[in-house]
Amino acid sequence: MTVHFIGAGPGDPDLITVRGRDLIARCPVVLYAGSLVPRAVVAYAPKGAKVVDTAPLALDEIIGHIEEAHAAGQDVARVHSGDPSLYGATAEQMRRLDALGIPYDVTPGVSAYAAAAAALKAELTLPEISQTVILTRTDGKASPMPNREDLRTLGAAGATLAIHLSIRNIRRVVGELMPLYGADCPVVVAIRVGWPDQEFIRGTLATIVALVRAAKVTRTALILVGRVFASHDFADSRLYAADHRHILRPGKKPSARTSRGM
Repeated sequence: MTVHFIGAGPGDPDLITVRGRDLIARCPVVLYAGSLVPRAVVAYAPKGAKVVDTAPLALDEIIGHIEEAHAAGQDVARVHSGDPSLYGATAEQMRRLDALGIPYDVTPGVSAYAAAAAALKAELTLPEISQTVILTRTDGKASPMPNREDLRTLGAAGATLAIHLSIRNIRRVVGELMPLYGADCPVVVAIRVGWPDQEFIRGTLATIVALVRAAKVTRTALILVGRVFASHDFADSRLYAADHRHILRPGKKPSARTSRGM
């Protein structure tokens, strides 16, 4: 018996990995976070499977379902939105399973920031503009942020920021980043990425608060900040430069005619 932690992706059922889909299709017990994972994802479950929405459950109740499956020798698909490694609340479940001696594994998924970049046709790491992406959030109803992980500290490098779970703090986000990035720095608020009603609000640090307020966005949104979202005048990558040599594209040896000066 194994508990399979599975990243379902940001919302579109087609963005789950083949491995994740196949695991769901063969597990007799499926536990999923119904507030963020669409029902279409767990529709891959086999006929007769026990499918439980864990959104209204506390941790002890979730572990209780897993213990029951373990006692019955039944594999469990534990389905989370996005990728389990990012704000997935999976580590606390794994700690409980370690204590209980219940085996588990993890299947990665597409995170919202990656799906948003794809939908925007944007590269988050443009040459000489930004080569770093910082994934973070702000204080809210969730766990407090560790010391020195505030936006003023993280934003000092001017990297591309993907700020999760923070749309209710948009005014504070702007206030902390404006002195570092400038009022004209592009901002994209990605709403319900991967769902049929996904939406993107484009603005700048100077305008985004009013735009978000007008749209009445209060949840399930990702804040993306960085010059990459408005940069068209950037250097080409050296990766495909004609004079860039590497093991798969070594330099050509001069021909015999060239070497004799002919």
